[in-house]
Amino acid sequence: MNFKNIYKIIIPFAVILVFSGFFTGRDDVYFEINKNIDLFGKVYKEVTFNYVDKVDPEEFMRAGIRGMLSVLDPYTIFMDQDKKEDIDLITNGKYGGVGVSIGVRGDKVTVVEVMDGYSAQKQGLRVGDVLVEAGGKKITPDNVDEISALVKGDPGTMVNLKVLRNGSRDTLSFNLVREEVKVRSLVYSGFYPANSNNVYLKLTSFSRSAGDEIQKALKELKAQKEIKSIVLDLRGNPGGLLDVAVDIADKFLPKGDLVVTTKGRDEGSKKSFYSAQVPMVGKARLVVLIDGGSASASEIVTGAMQDHDRGVVLGTKSFGKGLVQTITPLDYNTSLKITTAKYYTPSGRCIQKIDYAKENKAISEVDSVIKTSFLTDHKRVVYSAGGITPDTVVKDDIDGDITKDLLAKGIFFQFADYYYYAHPKADFFAMNSSDLFEDFDRYLTTQKYTFHSVAEQQVNHLLSDAKIKKGEKSIADGLERIKSEFEKLGNSELKIYKNEILTELKIELAERYLGNKGRIEEELSFDNQFQTALQILNEPKVYDKILNLN
Repeated sequence: MNFKNIYKIIIPFAVILVFSGFFTGRDDVYFEINKNIDLFGKVYKEVTFNYVDKVDPEEFMRAGIRGMLSVLDPYTIFMDQDKKEDIDLITNGKYGGVGVSIGVRGDKVTVVEVMDGYSAQKQGLRVGDVLVEAGGKKITPDNVDEISALVKGDPGTMVNLKVLRNGSRDTLSFNLVREEVKVRSLVYSGFYPANSNNVYLKLTSFSRSAGDEIQKALKELKAQKEIKSIVLDLRGNPGGLLDVAVDIADKFLPKGDLVVTTKGRDEGSKKSFYSAQVPMVGKARLVVLIDGGSASASEIVTGAMQDHDRGVVLGTKSFGKGLVQTITPLDYNTSLKITTAKYYTPSGRCIQKIDYAKENKAISEVDSVIKTSFLTDHKRVVYSAGGITPDTVVKDDIDGDITKDLLAKGIFFQFADYYYYAHPKADFFAMNSSDLFEDFDRYLTTQKYTFHSVAEQQVNHLLSDAKIKKGEKSIADGLERIKSEFEKLGNSELKIYKNEILTELKIELAERYLGNKGRIEEELSFDNQFQTALQILNEPKVYDKILNLN
């Protein structure tokens, strides 16, 4: 063999050796994937065929998929055919149903909202109706998660609901036609207080129609009179679609402002989103209300407003979800919702609070979010990690433990039903607070309600422990005296927190007599965070100082 032939052989071989270094990593990944799929398949088959009890192949595989995804983050989930309506709701803001929302109140599954214009409202379902049967299946708090699948379905199909009404006196049966229910994200829009130039917008989700709903509302309100200020309420809003968040930020930010940037695993996945329209209310002062329930898309909008100093953020720290999910359709009418990116506010911060990759053996390369300071457009300091901290922290906590207990047990809700059916034609605005409180006090007696504070429970525990251990009699006697004092205090707590309790009663009663709009307005009249927002908006110097606009 001559030198030329040897050269022709050596050069290609050398090229293969050089470039194989670039492909080794990817080849290793594919090898690991194939090896473990093979291993997983063998374990799955072996157990399915040979386990001591008969195994359901589909349920067993679903459990394996859920277990695999559980080591990542709670937002990466497998969605089977039973979740089809949930996917429609996430992506399109609509689903097949009858137009009700349900929740557990005390020990009962109860209708908590009846949407205008749908089958449930047309046929007379009411807030407070206790759901006992859906589609022929008994309903209890233990199987409440199954109700969605029972009530939802293809538009045009029927579902039977049985409810108890008026303190379980009446059992009613409803044959309801499922319709395409479009979920409204903007549950309130209007000038509030009524004689002001301030607009209140209550946004509960970021479904597909949310941007259009806000645009329509602002257009109609601008036609009535000048909008000088806006309170955008994102409290309790868990988020939704990223592009909708960008669209809503568009209504307030100057054209061309950066709204959010997303970054996936690869550098080429980076995407930046900018406001594309002239803002509808560019000159109106703005306050954004947030709390621990404000997450995801809510934080995208809030972060953009804060970083561009477009409005004052008020309330308590947000949830801290800086992860972006993508829904990928799979075979057999299933889907995978997977976290594909982190998002970053205009100043460059990621507000993700929980680092799911930290100390996770399933994650080979960790991109941790570290708390770091950033600057807004007007040089105010803001921080990454841990959610969004408001510019003005204002808490709206309930003070009385007895109030919290009454709320947790659904007693305000139950009393509102009792009162409404006893006084169906009462004038809500003429209700006497003292009479209402006395009625509630009597109702608690009939329900044999007793309240035991945390401190009283701890004393009972110590007293029980002292008796078991047969300690000093003087100690047990002392604890008995303390217990007696707490019992006296418990009896008077209802009066101590009278104003707070009356507030909760009136809010629930407003729902019965005035509907959802009336309930929201009644809440706002007592809402410390909203009232503080109004004060800031009505004092331009304070507003400008907070945003460093001077």
